[in-house]
Amino acid sequence: MKKPSEYVELFRSLSNEWKWLIKYVSKYRWQIAFYVFIGLLSTAMGLGSNVASKYLIDSVVTHNSDTILKSAVLAVILGVTQIVVGSVVSRIAGVVGTKISLEIRSGVYEHVIFSKWEDIRKYHSGDLLNRIEGDVATVSSSIVSFIPNVFTASAQFIGSLIVVLYYDPTMAIFALLSAPFLVFSSKITTKMVRKYNKESREMNGKILSFYSESIQNLQTIKAFDITKRYVDQMKTNLQLHRKIKLDHDKFSIVMSLCMSLIGLFVAYTCYGWGVYRLWQGAISYGTMTLFLQISGKLTSSFSSIVSLLPSAISIATSAGRIMEITDLSLEEHKDREKAEKMEKSADESGVAIVCNDLQYTYPDGDKPVVANVSFRAEAGETIAFVGPSGEGKTTLLRLILGLVETDSGELFLETKDGEKITVSECTRRFCSYVPQGNSIFSGTVADNLRIVKPEATDEEIIDALITADAWSFIKELPFGINTEISEKGVNFSEGQVQRISIARAILRDAPIVVMDEATSALDAKTEETVLANMMKAYPNRTRIITTHRPSMLQYCTRVYRIDENGSLVENKN
Repeated sequence: MKKPSEYVELFRSLSNEWKWLIKYVSKYRWQIAFYVFIGLLSTAMGLGSNVASKYLIDSVVTHNSDTILKSAVLAVILGVTQIVVGSVVSRIAGVVGTKISLEIRSGVYEHVIFSKWEDIRKYHSGDLLNRIEGDVATVSSSIVSFIPNVFTASAQFIGSLIVVLYYDPTMAIFALLSAPFLVFSSKITTKMVRKYNKESREMNGKILSFYSESIQNLQTIKAFDITKRYVDQMKTNLQLHRKIKLDHDKFSIVMSLCMSLIGLFVAYTCYGWGVYRLWQGAISYGTMTLFLQISGKLTSSFSSIVSLLPSAISIATSAGRIMEITDLSLEEHKDREKAEKMEKSADESGVAIVCNDLQYTYPDGDKPVVANVSFRAEAGETIAFVGPSGEGKTTLLRLILGLVETDSGELFLETKDGEKITVSECTRRFCSYVPQGNSIFSGTVADNLRIVKPEATDEEIIDALITADAWSFIKELPFGINTEISEKGVNFSEGQVQRISIARAILRDAPIVVMDEATSALDAKTEETVLANMMKAYPNRTRIITTHRPSMLQYCTRVYRIDENGSLVENKN
């Protein structure tokens, strides 16, 4: 049983999520307003058609030929118009709904891409995909119809109530007998629907994450002969999802059954009262028919208003999951203009990396990964960071790339003429990067290289491949640089993928080259060829590398070892 304070917090969360939604869709207020207007018009026509039917029946019973034709024509016109208006409403919902869906998806994806790396790395790619696709689909497909439905259901309820009150106030009381139960049950419904929606969305995210990881690592799974274990785990995940869905369905069925029974009781009560009044001669046959139609609308419209509650909770739950992503801090790019001005001089004469007393701790860490780090790497130098895995080498590269922000100390770039700029997301324009592990994309070899330089000619791409010692195998392929690369580059060896990644960094031709275990999959001869080519082709580039291979160190100007405390010590050997 939830405490009152917990319910207050629940409704506060729902309120905040709906405020965000209303603010987001406010740009579509005129389309939604027109949608509401059409819906209200349709509701008014429905009520008018019911009243016209009443007069038609009374005219037939009393053989009043003067009003039969008028009532029949009016009823037909209103009925046909209502159908046409309904079609217009559906079209508007489709047009506005798809537009909102595309814009929200685009906006959330943009926010993911521009969020600070430290924040977004906490989310699994499958969970992010679930939010961008699943939660956005829930919001966009529902929000366009939900807001107008609130107005139309309310209008139908108020209009039906006015009609019934006009002809027989007692009938209105009978028609609203279900109201106390519906109001009472709304509290329970809010709690349970919120719970099931949240559990379902989270479980769906876990399933998508499992799908994504298992398919990406299918080769490893097969190699270890653990395919059955993964299939069994997926079945377990799907069973858990099924249980959540069945529990939700069970609750919905029980609530629906209760509401249906109460609705049936109300309908029979209204029907009995109408028959009694007709038997007394207090009402006409037409009025009796009107009562049956309107009382049904009165009950159903009230039920519709209450049934909007689960939809509102479902939409709000998905909105909350989207908000969680859109509330992440964005990269500021505050020094963009300064970086653009420095770029030309940095390209021509190179740039130095200067680090003084640098310290960094991950947000979820309890001690610094790098501490009191100082060094200076001049243009043309090759600096290596060595040390055991997990001691901070990759973190130091992330700091240089502006992926994470320092806790304290200085980290800046300096050109030959003394211009300085603090390292941030804006200084990535000065960097080429060869990451640790597989970083290849689907598409052709040329597509992968043009990611960093879209205007590159085929000749420039081939030159980069030659420098990376990759042209020797690329030229033997049936389509050369236009050969398709499968997902994760499975149609190439690890060493070939690594050389394509190096060629991509070379094509970028940036003042700083950052290489994280970039030659780990290469043999000694190929490694020597690649590094010699890079130094010869780009003598004034600043090269920062991490490595576990002693053979790499012979090319380095200085070698620094990162100890267990995250400190940097120059290796004098």
